Amino acid sequence: MSATHARLTVLSSLTEIERAAWDGCANPGWDSVRPLGEDVGATLRALRADSGGGDPLPQPYNPFIAHDFLRCLEAAGCAVARSGWQARHLVLEDAAGVPEAVVPCYEKTHSMGEYVFDHGWADAYERAGGSYYPKLQVSVPFTPATGRRLLTRPDASPVARETLAAGLCELARRAGASSVHATFLVEEDAAVLEGAGFLGRADQQFQFDNPGYRDFQDFLDALTSQKRKTIRRERRDALAGGIEVEIVTGRDIDEAAWDAFFDFYHDTGARKWGRPYLNRRFFSLLGAAMADRVLLIFARRGGRRIAGALNLIGSDALYGRYWGAVEEVPFLHFEICYHQAVEWAIAHRLPRVEAGAQGEHKLARGYRPVITRSAHWIADRNFRAAVADYLRREREAVAAEHAFLDEHSPFKASDA
Repeated sequence: MSATHARLTVLSSLTEIERAAWDGCANPGWDSVRPLGEDVGATLRALRADSGGGDPLPQPYNPFIAHDFLRCLEAAGCAVARSGWQARHLVLEDAAGVPEAVVPCYEKTHSMGEYVFDHGWADAYERAGGSYYPKLQVSVPFTPATGRRLLTRPDASPVARETLAAGLCELARRAGASSVHATFLVEEDAAVLEGAGFLGRADQQFQFDNPGYRDFQDFLDALTSQKRKTIRRERRDALAGGIEVEIVTGRDIDEAAWDAFFDFYHDTGARKWGRPYLNRRFFSLLGAAMADRVLLIFARRGGRRIAGALNLIGSDALYGRYWGAVEEVPFLHFEICYHQAVEWAIAHRLPRVEAGAQGEHKLARGYRPVITRSAHWIADRNFRAAVADYLRREREAVAAEHAFLDEHSPFKASDA
């Protein structure tokens, strides 16, 4: 397809595009293997075996960019205009009028729920007499997980992603937006956006990397003696007093499970943010649409669920998202969110665990620092120059901290 045949359109709702058309760009081919079934790990292992050991399809499956996930956020009223997340999804159609590339994009009237903080930028621009909002946000709402954002079909035009990048800038101009912010990017998308004039930004998260551990003990053996002892003690203490772990996925997730988890999530969200981003309806919709991509890990005492964590399953990662508890138990957070996630990922041969934003305490639990990327287009030239200078200095600081943390790895020297 030549660039002259490209047509860009803007969607104000996921209902304006067929699920198959969106997912053909976001997770091409993965619909053909739905559902994964009760034993997700066995299914993924079989698919990888058929493909020679890697992902069997052109792109790894990422649950957050799936039409189902984004539509659940919209249908539940969590990512809609009244919550400050008005959809402005960009669609590039081929000569036949079929979507060949899409971008999850939102017009924002605030900077909440993004995890790449620009509140200082907004304040500075407003004090200088500008209007920072509205802005455009290319991301998955409330989700600090790295993934593709310039989503293309495998047979898309070689310039499809560059066309999307230019389209985002034009969309911002037409909307009167001050800026475009694309967050938690894969390297390839970051490079395309920076080539289109976006400013690169770096931060870091802590992720568990699985080089092929046989089991949790094999992972522990790779750690220093002190860290190994600490984790063993944490796990023992967390499950003292009759606490048991319950893992639920697929058809076993019922409304009672969602009721329990929402109580945990709501309590944590109310304490951390004042008002949780997600409502109860979202979790029911998620269960109905994507139960085989969901892993709930509960702690039970006397048959009663007292804590839980929500994870989503990708083809190359387990994504930890939310946690909460109605009882304070020492080390239970580490057990349910980190140790259990690592154990499950190892058992199901997933290459990594992403446990969300921030948290240097994860380092001591076998998670490593990983650089995350975002890209930012600023309309005002003077403001852009100021942001560019800030980002240059910030990248240097992030790189220095990353190097320092990497040197203090909990792994033995031969495994670091």
